[in-house]
Amino acid sequence: MKSLFHPRKWGILALLTTFTLPVWAHEIGLQLYSLRNQMAEDVPSAIEQVRDWGINAVEGGGNLYGYSVTEFKSILDKNHVEVVSVDTTYEEVRDNPIAVAYKAKFFGARFATVYWIPHTGMFDIEKAKEAVDVFNRAGALLAENGITLQYHPHGYEFFPHEEGTILDYMLQNVTEAKFQMDVFWIKQGGQDPVDFLTRYPGKFTSLHLKDRAHGTADTTNGTADVEVNVVLGSGDVGIDKVVAVAKQQGIKYFFIEDESSRVLLQVPKSIRYLLELDGRTVGFD
Repeated sequence: MKSLFHPRKWGILALLTTFTLPVWAHEIGLQLYSLRNQMAEDVPSAIEQVRDWGINAVEGGGNLYGYSVTEFKSILDKNHVEVVSVDTTYEEVRDNPIAVAYKAKFFGARFATVYWIPHTGMFDIEKAKEAVDVFNRAGALLAENGITLQYHPHGYEFFPHEEGTILDYMLQNVTEAKFQMDVFWIKQGGQDPVDFLTRYPGKFTSLHLKDRAHGTADTTNGTADVEVNVVLGSGDVGIDKVVAVAKQQGIKYFFIEDESSRVLLQVPKSIRYLLELDGRTVGFD
């Protein structure tokens, strides 16, 4: 297939950038949803771009963009890109968790991650209790198969409950699964990511690093304009403080997610920022 990623078409130098990321105690990865528009046009070229950014660890495997699962994995393998965390759904882990384990095993993934709990209106404590039960049952089965189930809070879990929030209840009662912190959605829900990391050490096994434009209004329904995603370190989330605590806790995977239309420009800058936090530098080859 002819590549659709011609620099003249996209008009950015970032497409010509090849990074070599250093070996470190934590690993910079990418949520492939960031490249959903590019993958809808040309999956092989999109994965080549991931490779050229020096990223080997990704989250994905949910949307295969018309490829069979074998074909999709072949494209990843060709570019030395590994699905560390396979995308799944609440319904899938509730109704057929062994299929989630099989999918994760096929990709060689360590994690399976749920990003949304279906609900109508306000997310309430009864729905949270149901989800806790689902995650504990499915998480135990996946753990027997060497897979860690993660729930990714999405900003609608912050309604008050007892002395804290519904998310506090979930963190205290999910015992057979772990959590993935999307720092954007914690901030978007009016909370402090560092506070949750500090109060619940060991509960979060990976991060989604996504920054938010200054002046963005909080929401409590798990929605936001994707164009408020900005280069890491340039927004109001406090990425440097989050990363510092995550390193102290030994969290290994830092997945960049950028849902904006500027993703191809912004991801290289976000990679550079994270490496600078490590005291490393990276340049154009």
